[in-house]
Amino acid sequence: MMRQLYLCLGYGSLALGVIGIFLPVLPTTPFVLLAVWFFARSNPALAERLYTHPRFGHLLTTWRDQRAIPRRAKIYALSMLAVSYGLVLWLTEIELLPFILAIIMGSVALYIATRPAPRERPESRIPEA
Repeated sequence: MMRQLYLCLGYGSLALGVIGIFLPVLPTTPFVLLAVWFFARSNPALAERLYTHPRFGHLLTTWRDQRAIPRRAKIYALSMLAVSYGLVLWLTEIELLPFILAIIMGSVALYIATRPAPRERPESRIPEA
């Protein structure tokens, strides 16, 4: 029963991640990380497909092995958080919403900013001649 629930949640998370590729206000990476976590508990073959994916595989394995976020991904994530918050400030008429989102988005931004950069992988070093 839990296996099927995790599988459904994995597919749902992956779907949200794919939608996030096209919608700048919906993050992609957290949903893909969540999907791989659910797949690891329900269908390890699907988790392995994500770990070997040409686009997401490196980010996922870096997170799994080092709990690190590459500098470029940090800059992109923090920029999108700032743009999203700016849109909320510009478009919302609810006075309390910007304060609530400032706390939530500020916490997320602080978490992202304080993650370490990935260490160099030995297999990625270029041998000296």
